[in-house]
Amino acid sequence: MEVKIHGIYKHYKGDYYIVEDIATNSETLEKMVVYRGLYGDSPLWVRPYALFIDEVHKNDQKKRFELQSIASKR
Repeated sequence: MEVKIHGIYKHYKGDYYIVEDIATNSETLEKMVVYRGLYGDSPLWVRPYALFIDEVHKNDQKKRFELQSIASKR
């Protein structure tokens, strides 16, 4: 699965997030997903890429974060 930059994702617990970018850990070279919650004054978060796309099978959702298809009203 490829993570979409600027994609809107739903976490299996119900909140929505926007992916800001993909970064690389300078020590381990591990790929990291940089994202921000779409609620209140949410801080910037970072999570290992592998955990971002991890399968969970909870609350009728198969992935920890699932890309949302949001249509424009125009």
